[in-house]
Amino acid sequence: MALMITDECINCDVCEPECPNGAIYQGAEIYEINPNLCTECVGHFGNPQCQDVCPVACIPHDPTRVESHEQLYQKYLKITLVES
Repeated sequence: MALMITDECINCDVCEPECPNGAIYQGAEIYEINPNLCTECVGHFGNPQCQDVCPVACIPHDPTRVESHEQLYQKYLKITLVES
């Protein structure tokens, strides 16, 4: 699954720089995650870095974007090949 940021977000700015894919951005009111770029840090780290640093635990899995580890890894490969 991709991750999402809920409205409990306090705009503390700690998650955005931790995302290796640049999936986190400032939305109209709170930070948001582009699900097309979110790999839950698969390919980069063992666990999602944004979840690790979030002080209010407002970054759960997005139930509307169910993806397997393999699908997340394939997305990572696609993103990193485009960037290379």
